[in-house]
Amino acid sequence: MKALACAAALSLAASAAFAQSGNHLEVIHHPNYDQKVFMPFSPALKVKSGKLLWLAGGTALPVYHDHPHKREQIMQYMPNDLEAQTRRTMDGIMETLKAAGASPKDVVHVFIFRTRPRMGDIGRSSAVVNSYFAPHNHKPTTTNMAVLELGEPEQLLVAVRVLEDHRRREAAEQ
Repeated sequence: MKALACAAALSLAASAAFAQSGNHLEVIHHPNYDQKVFMPFSPALKVKSGKLLWLAGGTALPVYHDHPHKREQIMQYMPNDLEAQTRRTMDGIMETLKAAGASPKDVVHVFIFRTRPRMGDIGRSSAVVNSYFAPHNHKPTTTNMAVLELGEPEQLLVAVRVLEDHRRREAAEQ
């Protein structure tokens, strides 16, 4: 199976979240965040002293899932279906972008990491990822690669980077 993780660096002003590391970083959570679920990482960190937001790696697992991973969650959310994993991963990334006040148009780069590669995987995973940007007439740069191992054998990982201030751009477009 595959692992998909997305890490995003976003250039934007994010919605309210919790302070971390002094006044320079802000933790971004989804509105439905269940604080009872232990997460060893944040879905996103906004760098308040600059114009960046970093998203944690995303997989087909729900953004908030147990750590260490539970095998039943792996089996439920990570089928041996590259396109299905990529869609679930991108859905989680889109939720995190929205929680941070960003959109797919803010994404500059997407990294896709696949385990157990097969012929045609690059085109299949790229087509699904691109379908999230096409409605916005946007094509971020992309790196799609096979790796030996990720956190789980079934995982696919996608990472996203956004570098411009979307609010300034939107004001300029009006």
